[in-house]
Amino acid sequence: MAADRPGAPPRAWQRMLSGRRLDLLDPSPLDVEISDIAHGLARVARWNGQTSGDHAFSVAQHSLLVERLFGEIAPQATSEQRLAALLHDAPEYVIGDMISPFKSVMGGSYKDCEQRLQRAIHLRFSLPAELPESLKKEIKRADQIAAYFEATVLAGFTLKEAAEFFGRPRGFSADRLDLAPRPVTWAQSAFLKRYAEIEALRK
Repeated sequence: MAADRPGAPPRAWQRMLSGRRLDLLDPSPLDVEISDIAHGLARVARWNGQTSGDHAFSVAQHSLLVERLFGEIAPQATSEQRLAALLHDAPEYVIGDMISPFKSVMGGSYKDCEQRLQRAIHLRFSLPAELPESLKKEIKRADQIAAYFEATVLAGFTLKEAAEFFGRPRGFSADRLDLAPRPVTWAQSAFLKRYAEIEALRK
């Protein structure tokens, strides 16, 4: 990509394949498209790509896993809440999946950008800009269960290490979950399909 012109203000937007131009400093919900989210998340690797298998385990696959686990944790959840779970890592279609140690190094600037994007994404899909704390906790629990099994099955963590960082899940087992790393096109299509299913329930 060509460098910005000398003297010009730094470019803070990204051109998407949909044609949208998303401003990272002030993201507009109007510039958020589900096709861009699915395309991006299917191409972002979890665990910095340090996973076993012929393909990366993508954030799109992780999102599908979290939404499924959330449905088991909260079987009475509404379709809006299921969508929030599916989109819980959606900002990573723009900023990538930074591993937790790097987030700690980056500090608040990364979190601020992530939160701006998440609010814009929620508003684009008619979700609250800020989710209720109870819902965030349930989605976070599903996220940690997914992380535990991804870590132990795919990323080389010992059971002890994973339990220390993510907690040891109760009532869940890896053999019930789809943890096989899939091709990019599969992950993108599966994410879009699940989004369409949830949207159909909302109407």
